[in-house]
Amino acid sequence: MTATTPADPQRAEIVREYGPFEGHPAIHGVTHDGERVWAATNDALLAIAPASGEVAQRLPHSCDAGTAFDGRHLYQIAEARIAKIDPATGAVVATIPAPGQGCSGLAWAEGSLWVGEYRARKIHQIDPATGAVRRSIETNRFVTGVTWVDGELWHGTWEGDESEIRHIDPANGAVLETLQMPTGTGVSGLESDGRDLFYAGGGSSGKVRAVHRPKRAAA
Repeated sequence: MTATTPADPQRAEIVREYGPFEGHPAIHGVTHDGERVWAATNDALLAIAPASGEVAQRLPHSCDAGTAFDGRHLYQIAEARIAKIDPATGAVVATIPAPGQGCSGLAWAEGSLWVGEYRARKIHQIDPATGAVRRSIETNRFVTGVTWVDGELWHGTWEGDESEIRHIDPANGAVLETLQMPTGTGVSGLESDGRDLFYAGGGSSGKVRAVHRPKRAAA
């Protein structure tokens, strides 16, 4: 089943912008390690302190797409490979093949990596040790960043000047909520802080944007 557009999209609320960062003209993947936001630029991973916006750490690495954190290691897409990286040293401790062509977003959840395949409009759940595809979810938009938070699967889209952050049903790809970004404001990477914010990479703007996550009613 392919996703359908919900009837009541919301405007995304951007609460803060970080960057652009000198010498780093584009932001691709984004992740969060519980304290800092990591942003993948063309040739480095930048650890950004959310309170100050300062770059606290820089790891040289080829970075052209999504980034994820499993609690111990960073994962970074670079062309057709996904590297597993020690965040303390920047050392690559393992690599696996990326699933498909033009992979974009990357997230960690439930012991798996979740990989957006941009033009195929799919999200793949893969084995982090081998790269084997466990299952795939179809969407009806190009997929950029991917994130899980509180059991919810969200992904970014970016087509022309239009970009959204979408909450989808992981069982069938049906769209449950849509946050519309301002025209001309794209979403490349995407990650939740586990609380009330999404961090969205801004592609060639060189910026990372903090976007308010919709509140949930108390159980």
